[in-house]
Amino acid sequence: MSFQNRTVFITGASRGIGKAMALRLAREGANIVIAAKSVEEDPRLGGTIFSAAEEVIAAGGKALAVQVDIRHEDQVAAAVQKAVDHFGGIDVLINNASAIQLTPTEQTETKRFDLMQSINVRGTFLMGKYCIPHLRKGKNPHIITLSPPINLNPKWMGGHIAYTITKYSMSMLALGWAAELKGAGIASNALWPRTTIDTAAVRNLLGGEALARMSRTPDIIADAVYYILSKPAAQCTGNTFIDEEVMAAEGITDLSKYSVVPGAELYRDLFV
Repeated sequence: MSFQNRTVFITGASRGIGKAMALRLAREGANIVIAAKSVEEDPRLGGTIFSAAEEVIAAGGKALAVQVDIRHEDQVAAAVQKAVDHFGGIDVLINNASAIQLTPTEQTETKRFDLMQSINVRGTFLMGKYCIPHLRKGKNPHIITLSPPINLNPKWMGGHIAYTITKYSMSMLALGWAAELKGAGIASNALWPRTTIDTAAVRNLLGGEALARMSRTPDIIADAVYYILSKPAAQCTGNTFIDEEVMAAEGITDLSKYSVVPGAELYRDLFV
């Protein structure tokens, strides 16, 4: 399935996993909408929508940098309209933007609870709401949401219930859209890594350099996304994929090139 002239709208695309996906699809000739809040670089995080757009163009794609905070409906509506006006439509939505805080109930400030609900759940829903009318007219339309398989064993929730319920809600959106939109020929799937991924969140919030060295690069997610989006929408929907499983289905079982430190022991993600 060619990516030429297909427009991919990616939230949280200025750095990390979002940018890796943007660059991977840009190399296939896709139009990339870099949608994120960052217009000035934070030294701890790196990258802005503008620097990411420059990299997308250098990689062979076309880029549109759009500042958007997906907590705000008017900004979501405006960002989607800008993408449609610029590229003529939207063929793929990737819900990557997310907030994280791994704290138990008593240590979770109400404003952090609300932030995760606003971005992870409400923001993802709003992105779907405003993109779906355009996906209905899209070429091999797909939605991919970066969220884990739903496992109701209490151990997956006990340490960080506020975060977990938002990520599970994202997965429910992915599965719900698969059922809702099947008749329209729009695929909807969730995708999650088997191991931790070397991102700013891992380095700044979770485990620092030590955990980053036990992680994989964002490129494994980017490659998994490429393979999912290459499938016919009618035949690839309603899944909560794990990156390793996507790669294995393509006959790729040697994943050593994705390790930040070759040969290092990898740290399993907290949901798998």
